[in-house]
Amino acid sequence: MNLSAVLSRGAVVFALLGVVVPFGGPAAAALPVVDMEQVMLAAQVDPPKSGTGQTPGAAASVLEVERALSAKGFLASASVDGHYGTSTVAAYAAWQRSLGYSGLDANGYPGPSSLTTLGSGRYTVTRPINTGSRTSSYGGERVNARTRDMLAAADAKLSWSITLSQGSYTSANPSSAGTHDAGGAVDISVASLSTTQRWQTVQALRTVGFAAWLRNPSQGDWPYHIHAVAISDTDLATGAANQVHDYYFGKNGLANHAADDTPSAYRVAFTWWEKSRR
Repeated sequence: MNLSAVLSRGAVVFALLGVVVPFGGPAAAALPVVDMEQVMLAAQVDPPKSGTGQTPGAAASVLEVERALSAKGFLASASVDGHYGTSTVAAYAAWQRSLGYSGLDANGYPGPSSLTTLGSGRYTVTRPINTGSRTSSYGGERVNARTRDMLAAADAKLSWSITLSQGSYTSANPSSAGTHDAGGAVDISVASLSTTQRWQTVQALRTVGFAAWLRNPSQGDWPYHIHAVAISDTDLATGAANQVHDYYFGKNGLANHAADDTPSAYRVAFTWWEKSRR
């Protein structure tokens, strides 16, 4: 094959080396993959930790996010450690604000759009989480679309109906300690249910990805009810996200962080909505 023929096929001849290399060099390596579900899991589980321990299965994705934040000047290199702690939450919130987001859209928890933009040329995003409309409802109480779908799925597992006593995006009840101020948190009335039905409702909620507990009057100034937090909801208030941390480690999600009192017969393996559907 003569030189002109080689050039016409889109290659460069390095005559001195006697090597033919296609234009553009060797095929570019595939970009790393960031699993948004794992990043959100770490964003809930990691911040309350006393140290910088990593969440199993999430560290590789978190590292890519932290490297990108550091490269853009939002996160100190010393904090690029695979632990989505408070420094990473603050750095990601600053990144969101730099994109023009505010309020719940700049809470330090990745949304699919900001996460994809951050990773441009650095990583690709898989398993995105979308909360959908923030003005959806379930039984007349405001929730986002993801929470609505989760409640419907839990409801379908029961022969009685799930009735909300409090929805999301509301600060109407001070005893909720701010957990309902944003998305993903609901309270469920159980006054008409037997003890067994109450625990079965907790089980159904946990099966579809809620951190859920049966609350009783001895724990606080409230009647019997179920408190549930949609795991990995990107709109979670900090207090609600901290309750997911408690649930992950088998605790009760209250200020005393005591052991979960749910009977073993009604416990399920830790999961979230997207994972439960696979």
